[in-house]
Amino acid sequence: MSDAASIDVTSLPARYDDVRAHTERLAAPLSPEDQTVQSMPDTSPTKWHRAHVTWFFETFVLADNEPRFAPYQDTYWFLFNSYYEAVGPRWSRPMRGVISRPGAHDVGLYRGNVDDRMRDLMATLDEGTLTKLAPTIELGFHHEQQHQELLLMDIKHVLSLNPLDPSYAGNPSSGDMSGTLEWRDFDGGLVEIGHETSLDGGFCFDNELPRHQQWLEPYRLADRLVTNGEWLAFMADGGYRRPELWLSDGWARVQSEEWAAPAYWSDRDGVWFEHTLTGTRPVDPELPACHVSHYEADAYATWAGKRLPTEAEWEHAARLQEQAPANLADTESWHPRAAGEPVDGLRQLFGDCWEWTSSAYLPFPGFHPTAGALGEYNGKFMSGQMVLRGGCALTPPGHARASYRNFFPPGARWPLTGVRLADGGAPREPRR
Repeated sequence: MSDAASIDVTSLPARYDDVRAHTERLAAPLSPEDQTVQSMPDTSPTKWHRAHVTWFFETFVLADNEPRFAPYQDTYWFLFNSYYEAVGPRWSRPMRGVISRPGAHDVGLYRGNVDDRMRDLMATLDEGTLTKLAPTIELGFHHEQQHQELLLMDIKHVLSLNPLDPSYAGNPSSGDMSGTLEWRDFDGGLVEIGHETSLDGGFCFDNELPRHQQWLEPYRLADRLVTNGEWLAFMADGGYRRPELWLSDGWARVQSEEWAAPAYWSDRDGVWFEHTLTGTRPVDPELPACHVSHYEADAYATWAGKRLPTEAEWEHAARLQEQAPANLADTESWHPRAAGEPVDGLRQLFGDCWEWTSSAYLPFPGFHPTAGALGEYNGKFMSGQMVLRGGCALTPPGHARASYRNFFPPGARWPLTGVRLADGGAPREPRR
């Protein structure tokens, strides 16, 4: 979270309106029926996302600061609480899709009510009180931006199961090339990892702290993400049929779920197609391979004779890289784009696909969660998850920084994830 003194409180109302309006723009292409569907336990209906981020402001800002506070609707506190045990009971996550009422229109009324009350609160609080409250309001902005990305990932899964093959919006990119994969060397040594305000900006989540030292052996990173064309070669060489390439848990998932290609790929008369938010189209060999699990990423790296980077290697490399154009919040193709020709540094470092690392999602040395109920935001999930870095084509720009730590279970395929290879130390032979 940000330090209160670093936040311009005069900008809070405008920033609030910008964040809230963008969520509604993302939901606008969807029908009320689209917004109610939950296609699997890991996804949430669009209207639930819209309601939950509103619940966040009502619960953590209005409840303790609004004169004569009363919740908009008592049952909403139960329905739209995600995982905050300290706040009270909540509806089961896998059952969010059965909440047919309130409907999408009712959720819009809820959002409007809370927005009016938030604006009134920010306009009436004295500067000292607003300054103390500002870090929680800013956390609400970043929380809603996280859900904007999740909203798009979730509706992609929903629409992929519709037999009419509908699209969400936009048009695919075409004609771009990814160029030759090259390698960039890094010396390693004693490096510092974690959020640094002067480098990363004022805001961070608690899991990005504290900044600490870590030793890295020399290593190198691929200068771009693995492409669909390269993934097709892995598949053609029996990548999904060779247990020696896979971690034990990953091989069990391959067999139990019959994985044979990345998520959203389908074989139609010998031609591979990919479902995207712009519709279902033939797989473009130049685009990054995406919607692969950590298990798949690790198996591909083993097949290629490489490995996945650690999160410390990724962050160290990112801090040495001059900021390059990034494909974030892509409202044209809503999808990763080709890398283009090689440059001096790393391509696709921020944006396009969240990049799997080999690092388990664990606390940094000296980590302490935020006090109170907001301490449940990140720390309670530091078990059974893997770290991803860099952002994706659906990520708001405010979430692309070197220290940002995303995390998902190793079997997750619905997030927009991809693969950057690494090596260093003892050479490994490709298993082709």
